[in-house]
Amino acid sequence: MSRYEIDKTKWGGEEKFNKLLDDIRENRLEFEKQRHLSQEIVDQFKDIGVYRALVPSHWGGDEKSPVDFLLMVEEIAKADGSAGWVASFGMNPAYLSALPPQTVEKVWEDGPDVVFAGGIFPPQPAELTEEGYKVNGRWQFGSGCMGADVIGVGIMPDNGESLPRMAVMPREKVKIEKTWNVMGMVGTGSHDLVVEDVIVPEEWTFARGGKPQVDAPFFRYPSLAFAAQVLAVVTLGLAEEALRVVQEEAAGRKSVTGAPNLGERAYAQIDIAKAEAKVRSSRAFFYQATEEAWEVIAAGGKPTDHQTSMIRLAATNLTHECAEAVRICYQMSGMTSTYNDHPLSQIYRDTAMCTQHAFMGAITYQNAGAMFFGHKPLPGYL
Repeated sequence: MSRYEIDKTKWGGEEKFNKLLDDIRENRLEFEKQRHLSQEIVDQFKDIGVYRALVPSHWGGDEKSPVDFLLMVEEIAKADGSAGWVASFGMNPAYLSALPPQTVEKVWEDGPDVVFAGGIFPPQPAELTEEGYKVNGRWQFGSGCMGADVIGVGIMPDNGESLPRMAVMPREKVKIEKTWNVMGMVGTGSHDLVVEDVIVPEEWTFARGGKPQVDAPFFRYPSLAFAAQVLAVVTLGLAEEALRVVQEEAAGRKSVTGAPNLGERAYAQIDIAKAEAKVRSSRAFFYQATEEAWEVIAAGGKPTDHQTSMIRLAATNLTHECAEAVRICYQMSGMTSTYNDHPLSQIYRDTAMCTQHAFMGAITYQNAGAMFFGHKPLPGYL
């Protein structure tokens, strides 16, 4: 097994993990039709340890490393982008750990397999009463909300705080409006979240990106950088699947005109080599940056600002290089790949959605470039 290859024995065993992948592949079109993952898949995520992966052992969690978690998301994304995207939110202990210690205890008191979903934007004004924050509003992009146990929404307290907070509440206190009508990542169920006059105790709120109240190695890893990584690695899984599809289809595909097989054409050979190089090189940078920071943490230290910046840069680079690789695969496959039920069509649409996420924007390059020249990055980058 290579250094950056998933060990399925860490995720319920090879047989169980492979069954999950088979079930995802078999139902990926159904996910698009219903616009969210089936509960059976979320339950399988729980079973293999997606949601307890990063929870401390004190609460029954597995305390896996960032690399282990990213490899898992990458593998699931090969089967379906939406499934990988929803699985990526198993990283949410990084957020929930910022709750007050007594609240953190309550989050996992009944077990570590807690599914959290949320939408922070736009943060809504919230009045602080004697009982807690009075929360009202609508939030977009609640990925995975259909299978969530608890949901967080962004609020802006009326007490002069400059940063938004997340107000966490049981799923049943939130109305989900099925507004997710988009070109890709349709199965993520990233619907609007609507809350009406819900009182959230102050101890069930936290500053997004706030200091963790849990003492374990993972919680010393840069949380916002990791939030970008778990989404970026979905694009990697999609690109690897696109390469596989092209290779498999080219082997048995003949031109109706009698022209050479796709895999025998010089331009196709050149383009697919460029695509593979983009995927492999960006993947290497991505996991190298992750491991370098993790090694510092494992030794009791703290990643430098430069190391955190390299994580952010590697995540954005991975997304855009893999998106370009997918475009190459899609284009060379001709009209066959344009049908909505063709794997490359779905992969192409899903990948295009990944590049639109704020974490993957050009501002990442600006911040990394500023630091290269010795300037400070914009707030929120590190």
